[in-house]
Amino acid sequence: MGLIIDEEEERDDVVLVPPTNFSMVEDGIYRSGFPQPSNFPFLETLNLKSVICLCTEPYPQENLEFLQSHGVQLFKFGIEGTKEQNIPRETITEALKILIDVRNHPVLIHCRRGKHRTGCLVGCLRKLQNWCISSVFEEYKHFAGTKTRSTDLSFLEAYNVLCLKRCLYSIIYQYHGYGSKKRRLLYKQESVLKPQIKSI
Repeated sequence: MGLIIDEEEERDDVVLVPPTNFSMVEDGIYRSGFPQPSNFPFLETLNLKSVICLCTEPYPQENLEFLQSHGVQLFKFGIEGTKEQNIPRETITEALKILIDVRNHPVLIHCRRGKHRTGCLVGCLRKLQNWCISSVFEEYKHFAGTKTRSTDLSFLEAYNVLCLKRCLYSIIYQYHGYGSKKRRLLYKQESVLKPQIKSI
């Protein structure tokens, strides 16, 4: 009995530290910088099904083991993190397909700092949700702070969500609310894949 009490007290003593720049985008969607081992207890509370990584670097083994032990699927999209590189529209579109599929929720989006690449993906989601461009910019700048990149803003302004809607002809539209509430797209195939790592 004493052992059980000690284990409960130990769990209560765990300090939950979120990853840098962590925030909820909306119900079931989160964003942050690259999670560190010290963030793992916090991530456990999110009951994640998926992680969308926008970095080019190999995923750390410790992080892989954490995801695999919790049945979390990793979707990896390699996007260069330098301001000299333009954000690839096709890669963002592929990441958006994963992001808006509710079978992958709860989902965490992250890059290195949770500012630029993550901000561009979230910004494109907002455009899909019919946000006005000024609000998209405001949210991007909130997380980018003094590191706002004009190339990212130009990308967000030019990104055409119609290109996503056209290529998703095999998707069923399911609306739970409208706009920034819970507008969702769901693939016709209802089978859920076993947790695995996908690099795209």
